Amino acid sequence: MTRGKLAALRERLAGWGELVFRPILPGATLRDRMIACCGALLGIAATGLLCRNMLDVMSSAPVLVAPMGASAVLLFAVPASPLAQPWSIVGGNTLSAVVGVLVAAVIPDPMLAGAAAVALAIATMSLTRCLHPPGGAAALTAVLGGPAVTEMGIKFAFFPVAVNSILLLTAGLMFHRLSGHRYPHKAVNTHRTSDPPPQLRPGLTQGDVDVALRTLAETLDVSREDLGALLVNAELHALERLHADISCRDIMSRDVVSVTLDTHPQVARARLLEHGFRTLPVVDAQNAVVGIVGHEQLSHGDTGRSGARVASVMAPATVELPDTPVFRLLGRLSDGRTHDVVIVDQNRRVLGMVTQTDLLVVLARTALARAVQTGIDGLSGGLNGTLPRNPLRDVSGGRA
Repeated sequence: MTRGKLAALRERLAGWGELVFRPILPGATLRDRMIACCGALLGIAATGLLCRNMLDVMSSAPVLVAPMGASAVLLFAVPASPLAQPWSIVGGNTLSAVVGVLVAAVIPDPMLAGAAAVALAIATMSLTRCLHPPGGAAALTAVLGGPAVTEMGIKFAFFPVAVNSILLLTAGLMFHRLSGHRYPHKAVNTHRTSDPPPQLRPGLTQGDVDVALRTLAETLDVSREDLGALLVNAELHALERLHADISCRDIMSRDVVSVTLDTHPQVARARLLEHGFRTLPVVDAQNAVVGIVGHEQLSHGDTGRSGARVASVMAPATVELPDTPVFRLLGRLSDGRTHDVVIVDQNRRVLGMVTQTDLLVVLARTALARAVQTGIDGLSGGLNGTLPRNPLRDVSGGRA
């Protein structure tokens, strides 16, 4: 089968996948859901088998309770949700089970006790910042679980509920580490300071997000930090779309200073200081990029010994093609980790470099050009005997 036919087949399969798999949550893909299925399979199996083989002698209660199934859905399918974080899983299930046991001891009618247990579980989880939907099921199980659960009393909250939750969480931590997902989910500050990420400092603020949430008057299953990051990314994509005519080729520096794999780290440090650069691309014999080396990499290890090579300390390089819109680099060059992007051809051979300084110059010139154009438009309107329209007065019924 030719390469063209293979590409057409892949596009057709992708189209069928979109028709069959239409995710209810934004950002979900068929691959993510398949990974979630595998995670839930392994997590529930590991939790159940460990509890059965190691802890079955401790009680006559079920070794695996039903709320763990709902916890697994959150833990493996939506690991970024605030409802799926470690304290939510362990604290939410355990505290709710405690509430259910206490309510069952006070209210004899199981229907009324079940209703009160779920309501109080929601209140308890909200106050302790561990809201977890399966906690409602844990509270209800403590009330309606039958004689074995009733006989256990408060011990039911710790085994099986707490032990199940801890084992399931441990399986989730290991699985997400292997599958490449960041869990527990939290905002990353690459400089390890209390400042918000660079993208969140100008423009949109956390206060703006809070005002928007109050205006919406709905509870969303997403943290404020993630919502702010999502809006910033949307702004970056809009900026890229509006300025797609400026490519990396237009602004990249072409006289690139590089080092090879066999260059001694002290030589690389001398070149960085000589030219005032933060990083240098590392190239092979064909001038293809294989990594980068900068002051950070050169500060690690014994780089002064005889026989040391740049290859032993270099880091992965961020590369782009020359026709890439330059504003597509804005997110990476403001993430606190990336300072330079190497521009390469299809064979990864070095063509140029785009730095944070290059991008700042483009942003400044773009803003200046927009301000000048706005001034020209306003002046032209004044010379023609007209003024720019005031949309607020139009909406209120006043005359422009």
